[in-house]
Amino acid sequence: QVQLIESGGGLVQAGGSLRLSCAASGLTFRAYAMAWFRQTPGKEREFVSVISGSGSDTDYANSVKGRFTISRDNAKNMGYLQMNRLKAEDTAGYYCAASLRYQRDLDSYGYWGQGTQVTVSS
Repeated sequence: QVQLIESGGGLVQAGGSLRLSCAASGLTFRAYAMAWFRQTPGKEREFVSVISGSGSDTDYANSVKGRFTISRDNAKNMGYLQMNRLKAEDTAGYYCAASLRYQRDLDSYGYWGQGTQVTVSS
């Protein structure tokens, strides 16, 4: 079965950095776009970033553009989200997801990880 497992979350001070990882198994990883979403209690899950299956295309939410970098290593079935200059408003549960379609729409993603918590102290 398909599994996506996130890691790398934690507590960091504002201005600091974290790198999230997403380990994928049970799917032809390079065929899938991989995205990161985030969610805080009481709010809808929101798009953060997406990378195409080949890694040649990326897209970012305006709120993270210039601070976050998405990448992937298809040889290792791994996805990453490098988060720099973190802000208190970046505090959320972060989820990786996989879809055959390269897009921002949450409903297009059929495979999800369990999430990893990122907490940024101000």
